[in-house]
Amino acid sequence: MIDLEEAMPNQTYTLFRNAILAEQQVTCVYEGRYRELCPHIIGTNKRGEETMLAWQFSGESSGPLPQWRCLKLANVSGARARDGHWHEGGSHRTTQTCVSNIDIDIDINVHVRKLR
Repeated sequence: MIDLEEAMPNQTYTLFRNAILAEQQVTCVYEGRYRELCPHIIGTNKRGEETMLAWQFSGESSGPLPQWRCLKLANVSGARARDGHWHEGGSHRTTQTCVSNIDIDIDINVHVRKLR
C-alpha cells in the first residue's frame, strides 16, 4: 500500500516546483533568516529529504550575497512566489551535490523547452 503523505509533495515543495517552472522568485524564512531566492533545481537529497538548490540574491545570510544555497524544504517557512527579475548564479566549478534525485532542473526542464 502506498503512503499518500510520502507520495505527494508538501505545499512548500509544490510552491518551489511551480516557481521553477514559471521562473518566479521566492521569498521565505530559512533557518531563521529572511531569504530572496530564484530556485533552480528541486528533488530529494541522498537521505530522501525534499531539497532545493537556489540562487540567493538578497535577504539575510551568514555570508556574502549573492550565492548558491542548498535548502532542506522542511526548514523553510512562509514561502511566497512572486514575479521579478530572474537571477542566475555564475557557473559551477563542480557538479552540484545538493539534489541527488532531481525532479525539476530549470536548465533542462524550462530553458531547453523554451528553445524548442
